[in-house]
Amino acid sequence: MAEIDLLRGLPRTKRNIQKRKDGKDPAVVAISKQYGEMYFDGPRDYGYGGYRYDGRWVPVARDIVTHFNLKPGMRVLDVGCGKGFLVKDLLQVCPGLEVFGLDISLYALMHCEPEVIGRIHLGTAERLPFPDGSFDCVLSLNTVHNFPRPRAIKVMQEIQRLSGGRAFVQVDSYHTPEQKEIFESWVLTAEFYDYPDGWKTLFDEAGYTGDYYWTIIE
Repeated sequence: MAEIDLLRGLPRTKRNIQKRKDGKDPAVVAISKQYGEMYFDGPRDYGYGGYRYDGRWVPVARDIVTHFNLKPGMRVLDVGCGKGFLVKDLLQVCPGLEVFGLDISLYALMHCEPEVIGRIHLGTAERLPFPDGSFDCVLSLNTVHNFPRPRAIKVMQEIQRLSGGRAFVQVDSYHTPEQKEIFESWVLTAEFYDYPDGWKTLFDEAGYTGDYYWTIIE
């Protein structure tokens, strides 16, 4: 298990923290947690503010292929794949790689990239519908924190079950009280979050042996 930043190739996202904080109320949060059109393609107050493919995941896909030494014919699963942008870019970066995705959002899957039609599935990360050890690599980026802690442990156990530890997860975290305050002003969907040591304790409880990193909002 190693801490490694596999998303370092992503461009920095500009966030209006104060505007999000001022606009956030229980109704907004409830709509966001439906993971529907408002979350992906509605106003920024509800989520992404328009979730469209722009190629930004290509360098991330390259780093993932290199880190896990992925080859054509190997099987990769992206848990919480959204519209399948990373699935698409992994297919592009490593032709012949067998890449699949899973997401709880029917809206996201119905608006996926054409290249990934038939490769992404509707389901929950708590019950991944695949046999033990059926993937050479399992990824989950900014998804596990959307479950309460006991269920997040189950998600990590499922990722471990499918991957045998050849996996990478990235979750919401912070290093200082100031970062925690900024995060809590911004977050809409996270159910469990903690300092890195708290996350590492959760990983240990789940028996997770893969790699990990943190999304820090600044």
